[in-house]
Amino acid sequence: MQDQRKRWLWWREGFWAALAVIAGHASAAEMTPNAARLSHLVRQECGSCHGLALTGGLGAPLTPDSLARWDREQVAAIILDGIPGSPMPPWRALLSEADARWIADVLKRGALP
Repeated sequence: MQDQRKRWLWWREGFWAALAVIAGHASAAEMTPNAARLSHLVRQECGSCHGLALTGGLGAPLTPDSLARWDREQVAAIILDGIPGSPMPPWRALLSEADARWIADVLKRGALP
Protein backbone atom coordinates (compact mmCIF):
# COMPACT_ATOMS: atom_id res chain seq x y z
CA MET A 1 0.00 0.00 0.00
CA GLN A 2 2.88 2.37 0.86
CA ASP A 3 4.56 1.66 -2.51
CA GLN A 4 1.28 2.27 -4.30
CA ARG A 5 0.91 5.66 -2.56
CA LYS A 6 4.49 6.62 -3.46
CA ARG A 7 3.89 5.72 -7.12
CA TRP A 8 0.68 7.76 -7.15
CA LEU A 9 2.42 10.79 -5.59
CA TRP A 10 5.30 10.45 -8.06
CA TRP A 11 2.86 10.33 -11.00
CA ARG A 12 0.84 13.32 -9.70
CA GLU A 13 3.95 15.45 -9.15
CA GLY A 14 5.28 14.51 -12.59
CA PHE A 15 1.96 15.36 -14.20
CA TRP A 16 1.84 18.83 -12.63
CA ALA A 17 5.50 19.50 -13.45
CA ALA A 18 4.91 18.54 -17.09
CA LEU A 19 1.81 20.71 -17.23
CA ALA A 20 3.76 23.67 -15.88
CA VAL A 21 6.46 23.20 -18.53
CA ILE A 22 3.87 22.94 -21.31
CA ALA A 23 2.03 26.01 -20.07
CA GLY A 24 5.21 28.08 -20.26
CA HIS A 25 5.59 31.46 -18.61
CA ALA A 26 2.47 33.18 -17.30
CA SER A 27 1.63 36.71 -18.33
CA ALA A 28 1.21 39.45 -15.72
CA ALA A 29 -2.58 39.01 -15.85
CA GLU A 30 -2.21 35.29 -15.13
CA MET A 31 -0.08 36.08 -12.07
CA THR A 32 -3.05 37.71 -10.32
CA PRO A 33 -4.83 35.22 -8.05
CA ASN A 34 -7.97 33.84 -9.68
CA ALA A 35 -10.38 33.00 -6.88
CA ALA A 36 -12.47 30.53 -8.89
CA ARG A 37 -9.44 28.61 -10.19
CA LEU A 38 -7.71 28.54 -6.82
CA SER A 39 -10.87 27.56 -4.94
CA HIS A 40 -11.35 24.66 -7.35
CA LEU A 41 -7.70 23.63 -6.95
CA VAL A 42 -7.94 23.71 -3.14
CA ARG A 43 -11.16 21.70 -3.09
CA GLN A 44 -9.93 19.09 -5.59
CA GLU A 45 -6.19 18.79 -5.00
CA CYS A 46 -5.87 19.74 -1.33
CA GLY A 47 -9.16 18.03 -0.53
CA SER A 48 -7.89 14.73 -1.93
CA CYS A 49 -5.53 14.42 1.06
CA HIS A 50 -6.87 16.91 3.61
CA GLY A 51 -10.50 15.79 3.24
CA LEU A 52 -13.19 17.31 1.04
CA ALA A 53 -14.28 19.57 3.90
CA LEU A 54 -10.56 20.22 4.68
CA THR A 55 -11.08 18.82 8.19
CA GLY A 56 -8.36 16.19 7.82
CA GLY A 57 -7.69 12.89 6.12
CA LEU A 58 -4.27 11.60 5.07
CA GLY A 59 -3.15 15.20 5.61
CA ALA A 60 -3.77 17.43 8.62
CA PRO A 61 -6.90 19.59 8.88
CA LEU A 62 -6.75 22.93 7.06
CA THR A 63 -9.15 24.71 9.38
CA PRO A 64 -8.48 28.13 10.94
CA ASP A 65 -7.96 26.50 14.37
CA SER A 66 -5.41 24.01 13.04
CA LEU A 67 -3.55 26.73 11.09
CA ALA A 68 -3.56 29.28 13.92
CA ARG A 69 0.01 28.42 15.00
CA TRP A 70 1.40 29.51 11.62
CA ASP A 71 1.29 32.95 10.05
CA ARG A 72 0.29 33.61 6.44
CA GLU A 73 3.85 33.47 5.10
CA GLN A 74 4.57 30.15 6.82
CA VAL A 75 1.41 28.56 5.39
CA ALA A 76 2.25 29.94 1.93
CA ALA A 77 5.79 28.50 2.21
CA ILE A 78 4.37 25.06 3.07
CA ILE A 79 2.05 25.28 0.05
CA LEU A 80 4.88 26.29 -2.28
CA ASP A 81 7.67 24.06 -0.96
CA GLY A 82 5.81 21.12 0.57
CA ILE A 83 7.02 19.25 3.63
CA PRO A 84 10.07 17.05 2.95
CA GLY A 85 9.65 13.48 4.16
CA SER A 86 5.87 13.72 4.13
CA PRO A 87 3.18 13.25 1.46
CA MET A 88 2.77 17.07 1.22
CA PRO A 89 4.17 17.91 -2.24
CA PRO A 90 5.55 21.28 -3.34
CA TRP A 91 3.18 23.31 -5.54
CA ARG A 92 5.69 25.96 -6.65
CA ALA A 93 5.66 24.64 -10.25
CA LEU A 94 1.93 25.32 -10.48
CA LEU A 95 1.28 28.25 -8.14
CA SER A 96 2.73 31.72 -7.85
CA GLU A 97 3.65 33.22 -4.49
CA ALA A 98 0.57 35.46 -4.78
CA ASP A 99 -1.57 32.36 -5.34
CA ALA A 100 -0.10 30.65 -2.27
CA ARG A 101 -0.64 33.75 -0.12
CA TRP A 102 -4.26 33.97 -1.33
CA ILE A 103 -4.83 30.31 -0.43
CA ALA A 104 -3.14 30.80 2.97
CA ASP A 105 -5.35 33.82 3.72
CA VAL A 106 -8.53 32.00 2.74
CA LEU A 107 -7.65 28.87 4.72
CA LYS A 108 -6.68 30.85 7.82
CA ARG A 109 -10.01 32.72 7.66
CA GLY A 110 -12.00 29.58 6.86
CA ALA A 111 -13.57 31.44 3.96
CA LEU A 112 -12.95 29.31 0.87
CA PRO A 113 -15.35 30.60 -1.82
